[in-house]
Amino acid sequence: MIDGLVMEMVHYYAGDAHQIQHFMKVHGYARLIGTREKVCAQTMEVLEAAAVVHDIGIKPAMEKYGRCDGPLQEKEGAPIAKEMLKRLSFGESVVDRVCFLVAHHHTYADIDGIDYQILVEADFLVNLHEGKKSREAAEETCLRIFRTETGKNLCRQMFLA
Repeated sequence: MIDGLVMEMVHYYAGDAHQIQHFMKVHGYARLIGTREKVCAQTMEVLEAAAVVHDIGIKPAMEKYGRCDGPLQEKEGAPIAKEMLKRLSFGESVVDRVCFLVAHHHTYADIDGIDYQILVEADFLVNLHEGKKSREAAEETCLRIFRTETGKNLCRQMFLA
């Protein structure tokens, strides 16, 4: 099912290689962290689906508001993700949790659940690199945001070694 979702998102962002590359990288890191942290199969399904669609709100936010800051992505993304996931026959509990994660993936207070934590970490790993953030910014982010051992190790190895 995840492969079908990936292909649906490739179609959704056709012509926007940056967005496709971004969600593919976030998905790869999320899957790696989830596997290394030994999350259960149901959590992994939610995590992988959320990683693939986490930025689905960028496109409608740009169309409606001409910008795509975090709160607008969160607001616009969940309804589109819900429709796509349902169309692809994801279960109701998966759809609900993925939509929650899409609607909160730029909210870093009160992270509730390993799926949420890993999604945020995977997104930060990619954003730190894509945004060419300084070593100091990466160090602060690693200390402030990262909680999983795998995520902390990846952050240190990528940006602080």
